[in-house]
Amino acid sequence: MPTRYITASIPYVNAEPHIGHALEFVEVDMLLRYYRALGETVRGQYGSDDNSLKNVRAAQAAGEDVEVYVARHSQVFKELQGLLNLSFDDYIRTREDRHMRGAQKLWSLMNPEDIYVKEYEGLYCVGCEIFYTDKDVVEGSCPIHKRPLEIVKEENFFFKLSKYQKVLEDLIVSDKLKVVPESRKNEALGFIRQGLEDFSISRSVARAENWGVPVPGDEGQVMYVWVDALSNYINALGFADNDQAYTTFWEKAEVRSHVIGKDIMRFHVIYWPAFLLSAGLPLPTEVFVHGFLTVEGEKMSKSIGNVIAPKDLVADFGVDAVRYYFLRELPSGADGDVSKARLEERYAELANDLGNLMGRVAAMSNKYFEGAVDKVPFDHAELDVRMGEALKQYDFKDYIDTVWTVVNAANLKIQTEEPFKLAKTDPVAAKKSLSELAAMIVWIGHALMPVIPAAAAEILRRYTGDKLIHGEPLFPRRDQEIKE
Repeated sequence: MPTRYITASIPYVNAEPHIGHALEFVEVDMLLRYYRALGETVRGQYGSDDNSLKNVRAAQAAGEDVEVYVARHSQVFKELQGLLNLSFDDYIRTREDRHMRGAQKLWSLMNPEDIYVKEYEGLYCVGCEIFYTDKDVVEGSCPIHKRPLEIVKEENFFFKLSKYQKVLEDLIVSDKLKVVPESRKNEALGFIRQGLEDFSISRSVARAENWGVPVPGDEGQVMYVWVDALSNYINALGFADNDQAYTTFWEKAEVRSHVIGKDIMRFHVIYWPAFLLSAGLPLPTEVFVHGFLTVEGEKMSKSIGNVIAPKDLVADFGVDAVRYYFLRELPSGADGDVSKARLEERYAELANDLGNLMGRVAAMSNKYFEGAVDKVPFDHAELDVRMGEALKQYDFKDYIDTVWTVVNAANLKIQTEEPFKLAKTDPVAAKKSLSELAAMIVWIGHALMPVIPAAAAEILRRYTGDKLIHGEPLFPRRDQEIKE
């Protein structure tokens, strides 16, 4: 069995988490749970990017001490583990000693010929934490945030990214660095083939407002936030001290996978591998790039007032329904929309297709056979292969669609075989039908464990004992008052 390391990106903590963060964390969690169930050695990682200038500006606007502000917001992100029923193994803050020392170690390991000092003037976006060239700028504004860019001039350390253009292209073309989906792979290659330019990897302490990871050997400079932030993936494993976790999950792991949003693809498939190549360290093997979320067709924005907090969705629909919605409703790797109407429809799907199925089979088994049905096999080999292939491509929707073919088949089986009628005329046939249905439901429970872990565990609790348990509805119907 392979060893697998899967990470979520670390968000800035200049504000509270929104549903875009929840989507990514739930995607990673589904992968973690699925591969653990196969018996693989798996580690999952998330955390917070504390060192950005964006965080400093947000703290100043709030009139708070930066350290206090960042720690408070980071804690809210950490608490998503409980809110969304996540199974990450660790959470790292980039203000931690293990991270600060690890980032400095990575810098020190990079080939000295790849780092040089240069005076630079450019257009800078605090929100993106990057410089933009004239060709990227739209009327003097950031192409992502649509806000005016700052003109910054200072002497910084630069990294020879241009040196790694050919090797990066070869890695991505050959899938030694696998970028999923294919459209993002092509986008990355297009960016590389335009020509990679060297870029600034440090900031003056003054401009960074004395916030960040000091550059080794130069007290007047701190690391550009992306140099420090990207190293969180290895620092969380104890890279600074060569811990066993680093050896197991980075040096020797067969799969090192990053799950990220499309806005930070360049950093993860170009900058990060280049730093690692310079330092002589192993590279990630896979990067899955998901899309953005809109709300009712609109981009999420504080000014519009449509930013949705994960805690609000969970309070309204329950954690399993929220997880199910993100994983089944939204297209893998593409942008998706969150709407109240579709949430209601997906919840009804859980209640009617799955919850009703489980309740009916348990009720009939108890009514006619005191809950005791036979343990019979269910042939799921082809289904397992299809689901495994889906997750190799990070296609969460296809995985659940596959499970739902069995949910639908079980519901159709009740309609066509009518065990509730057979029980009166042919009890043997009725018991056979219910036993087969119970076997299908047990498989469904196992298959959905990575998706809706609490509900799936309840399915298995009710269906794997000596007698089937007929309990409260798995997904209670939502009345009209709640819908409104």
